[in-house]
Amino acid sequence: MGRAFEFRKARKMKRWSAMAKTFTRLGKDIVMSVKEGGPDPVINAKLRAVIQNAKTANMPKENVERAIKRASDKSLGDYKTVLYEGYAPYGIAILVETATDNTNRTVANVRSYFNKCNGNLGTSGSVEFMFDHTCNFRISSEGRDVETLELEMIDFGAEEVFEDEDGIIIYAPFQNFGDIQKHFEESHIEILASGFDRIPQVTKGLSEEEKEDVDKLLEKIEEDEDVQNVYHTMEE
Repeated sequence: MGRAFEFRKARKMKRWSAMAKTFTRLGKDIVMSVKEGGPDPVINAKLRAVIQNAKTANMPKENVERAIKRASDKSLGDYKTVLYEGYAPYGIAILVETATDNTNRTVANVRSYFNKCNGNLGTSGSVEFMFDHTCNFRISSEGRDVETLELEMIDFGAEEVFEDEDGIIIYAPFQNFGDIQKHFEESHIEILASGFDRIPQVTKGLSEEEKEDVDKLLEKIEEDEDVQNVYHTMEE
């Protein structure tokens, strides 16, 4: 198994652990998708993907419809996707993906978390190069052979294809998302979930005490309402 498999395994229980946080995050994803490509999922591929993810996370249908309606309200401010980069104690690199309607508020909050936990908020590009930006898809494994699918997906840039208890997972470079989504839809293969990750190229092992120090910072960042994802180079 490769880096994507290990990365997914380590993050799996953390990423969607808080239901309220999950719905807030998905709601922002829906709003940004609608503002970018319109409220009709038939012609808005990005919105289709987010709605599918919402179903997978058991987000109530009325929540999805409410988010789409909110996005169509011209009085609602635009969310911007902003990436923050920095270091936790012991040289652990951290990437913070946010969706915010107030960048001044968000950067002030993120900086305060780093400062309070003996970290440092860096400049743009200071750690992003340490992570591979990838896309991922999950489809049903029923009636499918992983090795056959892997050979098929190589033509679409897939770097890792593996099976776990959730189905078959495909990882590919970020820019290949649209081509893979289109291929699955044209082949009538249901996409159970899809998304994006930033996988660390190299991870660093820490002692249990050191991990606790880094986890304090990660927890503070993840609790912020503007934060969508947090990635780091600490070995888990």
